[in-house]
Amino acid sequence: MKRSPNFSRLIVLTTAIGVSLFFIQCRQSDPQLGKASVKKVISAMTLEEKVALVVGKGMNMGGVEEDTTSGGTVIGNIEDLVVGAAGTTVPIRKYGITPLVVADGPAGLRISPTRENDPSTYYCTAFPVATLLASTWDVDLIKQVGEAYGNEVHEYGVDILLSPGMNIQWNPLCGRNFEYYSEDPFVSGKIAAAMVNGIESQGVGTSIKHFAANNQETNRRTVDAIVSERALREIYLEGFRIAVEESQPWTVMSSYNILNGTFTSESHDLLTKVLRDDWGFKGFVVSDWFGGVDAVKQMKAGNDLLMPGTPFQVERITEAVQNGTLDESIIDQNAERILNIILESPRFNKYEYSNKPNLEQHAKIARQAGAEGMVLLKNENNTLPISSEVKTIAAFGNTSYDIIIGGSGSGDVNEAYKVSLVEGLKNAGYSVDKGLMDVYSNFIKEERAKIPPPANAVEAMRRGDGTVAEMQVKASLAKQMAEKSDMALITIGRLSGESSDREVEGNFKLTDDEMTMVQEVSKAFHAKGKKAIVVLNIGGIIETASWKSYPDAVLLAWQPGQEAGNAISDILTGKVNPSGKLTATFPASYVDVPSSDIFPGIELPDAEPIDWGENPLANFFSSTMREAIYEDGIYVGYRYYDTYDVEPAYEFGYGLSYTQFDFSNLTLSTKDFDNSISVSVEVTNTGDVAGKEVVQLYLTAPAEKLEKPSKELKGFAKTKLLEPGETQIITIELNERSLASFDTASSSWIAEKGTYEVKVGSSSRNIKLTDTFTLADELVVKKVTKALIPEIDINEWSKK
Repeated sequence: MKRSPNFSRLIVLTTAIGVSLFFIQCRQSDPQLGKASVKKVISAMTLEEKVALVVGKGMNMGGVEEDTTSGGTVIGNIEDLVVGAAGTTVPIRKYGITPLVVADGPAGLRISPTRENDPSTYYCTAFPVATLLASTWDVDLIKQVGEAYGNEVHEYGVDILLSPGMNIQWNPLCGRNFEYYSEDPFVSGKIAAAMVNGIESQGVGTSIKHFAANNQETNRRTVDAIVSERALREIYLEGFRIAVEESQPWTVMSSYNILNGTFTSESHDLLTKVLRDDWGFKGFVVSDWFGGVDAVKQMKAGNDLLMPGTPFQVERITEAVQNGTLDESIIDQNAERILNIILESPRFNKYEYSNKPNLEQHAKIARQAGAEGMVLLKNENNTLPISSEVKTIAAFGNTSYDIIIGGSGSGDVNEAYKVSLVEGLKNAGYSVDKGLMDVYSNFIKEERAKIPPPANAVEAMRRGDGTVAEMQVKASLAKQMAEKSDMALITIGRLSGESSDREVEGNFKLTDDEMTMVQEVSKAFHAKGKKAIVVLNIGGIIETASWKSYPDAVLLAWQPGQEAGNAISDILTGKVNPSGKLTATFPASYVDVPSSDIFPGIELPDAEPIDWGENPLANFFSSTMREAIYEDGIYVGYRYYDTYDVEPAYEFGYGLSYTQFDFSNLTLSTKDFDNSISVSVEVTNTGDVAGKEVVQLYLTAPAEKLEKPSKELKGFAKTKLLEPGETQIITIELNERSLASFDTASSSWIAEKGTYEVKVGSSSRNIKLTDTFTLADELVVKKVTKALIPEIDINEWSKK
């Protein structure tokens, strides 16, 4: 990697600064953090010390760094307090300031499982991916999962988990959709708040990310997401607002992308006006790793901590203060926010972490959550649960044997084991055809041997465990298996992750070999009067309309974590009754997706390229500007499909059960809205087996002043496990905010006067009960700052 002439000098300088900060002895006159006030500590600190605090300690990149003078680090004197963590802040011991250790963790804590000259292991639980967790629609369960996450963070000596991810699933091709919860901001916000509250109940922090409008991986560092004020407030920021107000995460991570002309990490509108002034955020903002360009602008914007930290950032910030272009009071404020969180951290409070979290118990929680977030998409003639007559199963598809438990990149986890689907079936008492198993095992082994090793640590992280192309299944093999097995199981697998997006052909759509496999296996087993089931082992939405008629049942298993095979088998066998519901629409065709013409924007070759300056990873970054104009406005997901009557393959909120539920006695606490209203409904299990149902409340609002979607989700609740014949009353509260939409002209959330229709059902298109109430006069629910105005006029998108 090419270096500037001053690179080696800066390495030496930064190392010297680090040594002086680490080892200088406390003087009696130095105020101590925790004993003296934070402001007093800051007032005693030198500029050098304060700047060191707001810039991280560097990062070991494992082979990316070519400059031998730095020992393979980018950039500075890092210290592996927890091996494999994402980074640390600088300790300044003279004031009793301890470092913060931060680590990745969208699906579980990501640290190294082994350490040099250490026989112990440090595995973490690979929990189900975020999309699956959201598909449970169960905030109590999510909080329980968060408590398990947080315990591992705590016991392994990490202070802050860089999670949860909660960007909107704007387009099904986004490579990191598995890290995010939903196409709907209400679901995203409520699930994220439950997760944050669970994790932080264990005495550690979180970092909700990526703030904001980081809805693609293609040119993620150079894309300018141009979004209307209304769409930003109602769709892309609303989930973050809910999470901030209902859980107060320790930190928020700014994203890589540009938003309405400004890098998010350099946006005062986003990080100060919206996040702090409008929402009352109390923690600190951390940049995504090597995010943004201008360290001084980041400080001014309110991006308090720059990670992983470079000497160039130290130099630029220091120079700006010394020449008067950056007021030192801004650095004081940023440092104060960081110190306030350090005061709460386990390391500062001298927690004696054990390195021995209860992994066995956490695996049980992962298995439970995995099963409860799976969505039964099709179940013709009660194919599932598997009949007691079925003893032998023919398992087709690579991921029946090499299951994908989570995505790649920073969302990956170093787990002790993973349970394949065939192992789960065996654990459940089924016999899986050994001959077919050997064929697949040999094929996968041979294909993997052809894959060249990753060139460096960055490529290795992006690639993850990798996958190989699906094995061809000829009609003869399908017929042979149909002769000797009682049932066919076909898995379709997809792996995606950080830094790249998916393709329509061969990823969103099935490949030709996958389509042939589904058709031939289904045909062969049906000819023998036997069933064929498809299991979708995927992290993001795929096309199903062209093939879903072939199998008898389709189970959306998502990527269920390390207990994957056991959790899937729990559903297939009926040990667990499926109760998951979709948090994103499955379109019938990619062209039906409202952002299909937009995603992932267009390159702007004539635009001035971004100058990454002295960023040590500049050679890894594209400099070509890209622009994505969010012409779909507020019509994202079901807001579009339901408003414009576009038929999906499976609608938002959809999911089948092995039992049936009846909704009755919809009751509103008042017909004239005044501050709040309670909506109650009775849910009865009218089937033959115990099960859970999700009650979804949608609201259709008056649209005289502002254009509105046909309906919007405003509340949800999951029942307990209802026995056959059992009834539970579900009550959902609506408040003034539930009625409000964002009025750009007045920069206010307003609720229009008129009649509101309450729609209660089990999906956005399966509305079972309706009622109405009236708002007598328009309400200005909240006026907010004027912020994030796009440079171009974006007309709200309408159906072409």
